[in-house]
Amino acid sequence: MDDLISDALSAYIDKYTTAEDTHLSALNRETHLKAMMPRMLSGHVQGKFLEFISSMIKPAHILEIGTFTGYSAICLAKGLRENGQLITIDINEELTPMVKKYVAAENMEDKIDIRIGNAMTIIPTLTQQFDLVFIDADKINYANYFDLIIDKVAPGGWILADNVLWSGHVIDDKHDKDTAAIHAFNEKIHLDPRVEQVIVAIRDGITIARKNG
Repeated sequence: MDDLISDALSAYIDKYTTAEDTHLSALNRETHLKAMMPRMLSGHVQGKFLEFISSMIKPAHILEIGTFTGYSAICLAKGLRENGQLITIDINEELTPMVKKYVAAENMEDKIDIRIGNAMTIIPTLTQQFDLVFIDADKINYANYFDLIIDKVAPGGWILADNVLWSGHVIDDKHDKDTAAIHAFNEKIHLDPRVEQVIVAIRDGITIARKNG
């Protein structure tokens, strides 16, 4: 992905953001050493942003669609209220040992429920009412994930979606299929009267949507 801001400004932001804890720093390094497409990691600044959002909401139930190596799940889980739980879904089980390793290092085994499989089939089986949902999986299905989760979000609950600027390509004249899917998702929720939303230009863009009611 092309950077939306300069490397120098990115380094400045990184410097003046509270540092990662020891385990997240190690997870960041291991992801870059061992995982394909390590830029899929939320990383330091976005991770701290997710932690802050979760801490402000203090959710009882969080749903994450797209686990990757578990960095964002850990950050989001830091904001859970006492006895709260985060369910994270990913179709790729190859990275699960790494996820479990760092979830255990953070003593979050009781907070983070790791589900392996197709989110499109898992989400309909969930009975919880979620205070916070984070969508960060295959871009083609962003709109489908929104449709599956909107009725499972509590009134006044929050939906976050990552990569909604798609390296700036959403404003290109021509769209590939992923860009077209992201743009269609942005258009869809912009027109949906059930939510209000704002796009925040952190890394590759994050939509923050609040369910009305």
